Amino acid sequence: MRIGVVSDTHNQLRNVRRIVELFNAAAVDRVIHTGDITQAKTLEVFAGLDAALVGVFGNNDEREALDAAAARLDMQLADPPLSIAWAGRRLLVVHDPHCLDADAVASHDLVLHGHTHRPVCEHRNGTLVFNPGECAGVLPGHNAVGIVDLARLEVEWLRF
Repeated sequence: MRIGVVSDTHNQLRNVRRIVELFNAAAVDRVIHTGDITQAKTLEVFAGLDAALVGVFGNNDEREALDAAAARLDMQLADPPLSIAWAGRRLLVVHDPHCLDADAVASHDLVLHGHTHRPVCEHRNGTLVFNPGECAGVLPGHNAVGIVDLARLEVEWLRF
């Protein structure tokens, strides 16, 4: 299973449209958003995904509007931390990495976060910790999302 990972879209609709194109072209099985979607109209653009979207709320999200849009669009948004079991792997999704403790990291195969807008791809005692980094910027080539292959726990960066 390959999952698309995106964070901190901050209502940058032009970039979100590009992210949808990238994930659809890559034929990801699911997409995880690690928070700071910001406004419901961003979910309207993500509705163009060929894969289901799951995510957590960030500190800049308009939660009531996002809740309503997610329900209408059949997307799942939750308070972090969100623990998921997919393809025999245990995933933990948070927005702010400062909320992570060693036990939470150790009890999962993959930890996804955002908030910092800085890319992270590191192994901590056998757990892959990943943040795709900035995707809401205006400079072409400096934005990124990621794809994680759950079978191999390997990351592919998609820059745009």
